[in-house]
Amino acid sequence: MRVPLLTVETAGDIPAEADVVVIGAGIVGTCAAYYLARRGVKVALVEKGRAGAEQSSRNWGWCRQQNRDARELPMATRSLALWDELAAGIGPGLGFRRSGLLYLSNNEAEIEGWARWRDFARTQNVVTHMLTAEEAAERGRATGKSWKGGVFSPTDGIADPSSAVPLIAKAIEAHGGRVLQNCAVRGLELSGGRVSGVVTERGTIRTKTAVMAGGAWASSFCRQLGIRFPQASVRASILSVSEAEGIPDALHTARVSLTARKGGHTLAISGRARVDPTAQMLRFGTTFIPMFLKRHKSLAVGGLEGLRSGHEGLSRWRLDRETPMERMRILDPKPDPSQIRETLARARELIPALKESQVTAAWAGYIDSTPDGVPAIGETQIPGFVLAAGFSGHGFGIGTGAGEMIADIVMGKEPVLDAKPYHPSRFSESSWGKVADF
Repeated sequence: MRVPLLTVETAGDIPAEADVVVIGAGIVGTCAAYYLARRGVKVALVEKGRAGAEQSSRNWGWCRQQNRDARELPMATRSLALWDELAAGIGPGLGFRRSGLLYLSNNEAEIEGWARWRDFARTQNVVTHMLTAEEAAERGRATGKSWKGGVFSPTDGIADPSSAVPLIAKAIEAHGGRVLQNCAVRGLELSGGRVSGVVTERGTIRTKTAVMAGGAWASSFCRQLGIRFPQASVRASILSVSEAEGIPDALHTARVSLTARKGGHTLAISGRARVDPTAQMLRFGTTFIPMFLKRHKSLAVGGLEGLRSGHEGLSRWRLDRETPMERMRILDPKPDPSQIRETLARARELIPALKESQVTAAWAGYIDSTPDGVPAIGETQIPGFVLAAGFSGHGFGIGTGAGEMIADIVMGKEPVLDAKPYHPSRFSESSWGKVADF
């Protein structure tokens, strides 16, 4: 793996049975299992590779409300409160802090858009501050540049993607849950049309409830069960550099964004990604036309990485044979070298102090999206099978709130948040014209 990730040891033998089996130990699946274990539910979290090894360790680490789509803002707010609780319970290793997020711009239309969002956010009791040119220059003094304006969201923050998921996974075991790494789930057993077991490469776990939180693998897994879940992924590249002083913990500009991360900073260009053609992408292509039209300036055609990875194939597999998940334990695509060079050049132009910093790592990850850019969370047409995927690049920040919602759903409780905007049944209707603003 190219991306830094804390390694933790977890249980090796699979349980014969569980109340709930969560498939996929990214931030969403791990948080779902954590909240279930805390409530005394006998839960098993099963991961084909390592906890947090895919997109959950490859993102910026932002935990934000700022500029969230109206459908996601309540979950973002709830998630921040839960991040506070997790940090208090698990400790500073999560790297979570409400550092505030700083946005700077010289584009008046962009600033006006942030002001409109600020007005909307006030109706949701979310605080964000518009910055004058003088205030923007002061907060952005590390750039040494003048700015027309900006926005600062003081209650937003960051966490450390390299350690957050592994540490939450260990906390699951502390609360009596089971975490199995390097154990791929091949499929489900059904009895009378509902879930009766989860088939893994090491054997079957008897259960009445399974949660699919497999990120970019979710759609191909659902296909095995006759469930149509439109999902497409893009390959985003990111790099880290050694530490430089005086840089805000989280800074966004149209040209480049920076985040503090364990002795250094991660650098990325917001929205920039490669579209690697896959069979599944072709299958759902028309469904994603509105999304691609809205993001087309940031996207470019990629290469064969998606086909080699196998996460968006249309093949069907047998439960007694090796599956694509076992052949590709961890999605670790190659970063786009031209994007890495451009990102570094932009960052050094923006922050003069970075000219002396050294590149410490570069990596890429697959960001899985739904046609409308809003996650799919809810029970499918198979009783006992809950889908939680398609987080569209937002999963790390809202993973805590999503995990809590999933725990509520599988326990038959009324979720703290309204779950209707997230239910996957919406994909049976057209998503045209409903693409999220984010």
